Amino acid sequence: MGNIVVVYELDKPVAPRPSPGVVGGEERHVRKVHAAPTAPGEPAATGPRTLCGKDTFAMETGPWITEHPGTPWYPAQYASVVCPDCDAVIET
Repeated sequence: MGNIVVVYELDKPVAPRPSPGVVGGEERHVRKVHAAPTAPGEPAATGPRTLCGKDTFAMETGPWITEHPGTPWYPAQYASVVCPDCDAVIET
């Protein structure tokens, strides 16, 4: 397999409760971490689908990853929300 990109499937924005004197913003949490191939002919772009077949259009792109034997393809802090289907494709 060639290069892959880590992409984040995010929850819908959640507006925090307003606090006096604090400017509010929207907060989004990572729902699932997916892997996607790079776009054909464009190694700096994410392909249109994840390895499990989901559309990458609305996903947030993470760091670029190349295959290194023995190391996970996803950031360690997101191990609990890794897409099992994407992980299975990479493992084979």
